[in-house]
Amino acid sequence: MRISKVFMRHSVLFVTCLGVLALTPAASFTTPAQDEETTRKLWDTAYIDAPKKPAASGHRAARRRYRVVTPDIAPAGVSADAVLGVTIWRLRPSKPADSGERLIVHESGSGAIEWAPERVSSETRFSEGDRLRLSFEAARAGFLYVIDREQYADGALGEPYLIFPTTRTRGGNNAVNIGTVIEVPAQDDSPPYFTLRRSKANQVGESLTVLVSAAPIEDLEIKEKAQKVPEEKLTAWERLWGGRTGRLEMEGGEGKPWTGAEKAAGAGARSLSVSEPAPQTVYYHPGEKSMVPVLISVQLHYGRSSPQVRTRRH
Repeated sequence: MRISKVFMRHSVLFVTCLGVLALTPAASFTTPAQDEETTRKLWDTAYIDAPKKPAASGHRAARRRYRVVTPDIAPAGVSADAVLGVTIWRLRPSKPADSGERLIVHESGSGAIEWAPERVSSETRFSEGDRLRLSFEAARAGFLYVIDREQYADGALGEPYLIFPTTRTRGGNNAVNIGTVIEVPAQDDSPPYFTLRRSKANQVGESLTVLVSAAPIEDLEIKEKAQKVPEEKLTAWERLWGGRTGRLEMEGGEGKPWTGAEKAAGAGARSLSVSEPAPQTVYYHPGEKSMVPVLISVQLHYGRSSPQVRTRRH
């Protein structure tokens, strides 16, 4: 079963916010201390070369370090809005000692089951049967689109399907803004996760194209279900807006649990502050002009099949 078929029912994007990033001598990135009341940003190029600014009295942002995982694409000359943040969450059965938030899912014939979402790296190799959730974070106001294609061992890609937006999610509203939070799938979806399944023996993963445009794409009609996107249309977008994409990974982020702040923000109850959890992975386009549509590719790599897991029930 392909991921796009699951997303026909669960197609949402997660837009949160991120602290300011700064380049350190060790070729990693650190968020400098700053006023908590400052709007969270995915990137602030002023902090790459400029000295750190002192924090306002009584306010101090959490420090986070990022490592460059694309050394051939330097994080220089990056426009503040030519950035996207992504967090991949893998669900595991919850344990009584877990400190993070849990998803309680009512599954047919199994009763209520508790799942604990944990962060994983964008380089993770997933097992067939893994349950995943995704969060995508925008650095600008605009309109968000997600397209899924299966990826095969010979490098070929399957047919592209627009899995977000659909009218089943948020009534088809795909407008995003800095500080808003949307999840994939949503917490009230049933189930609130998708399960990785190969549709063919030679399928090695899923390729998600994530696009943020300043205005709605006029020739894309939002429908109830996922819809096929013409290959030539997607190729044109990739040529115009894709570009060379760099990637940063948060150090020490893997395995961190889903927090109460993230859960509340994902439910639309609030926005995240500067000091609260940032994306696990940050994608950037060096040299891209401000307000040009941003397009990135998120790869989900498959591995071997997962063994059966025991789940905690109420």
